[in-house]
Amino acid sequence: MRNKDNKHIGIEVDKELHYKLHYISKYEGRSGNGQILYLIRKCIEEFEKEHGEIEIDKD
Repeated sequence: MRNKDNKHIGIEVDKELHYKLHYISKYEGRSGNGQILYLIRKCIEEFEKEHGEIEIDKD
């Protein structure tokens, strides 16, 4: 069941990118969605290491 506090992101990708994403996610034991979340978190972690922590607005 979805968490109502979570945000939804819809993206459109071509067939080749979709296939390759699922190929890698299966290889690494994740769902396609889980792989995308992993990559987003990894990107944010690397950004924050270089530029400092991103502060969250509580609005």
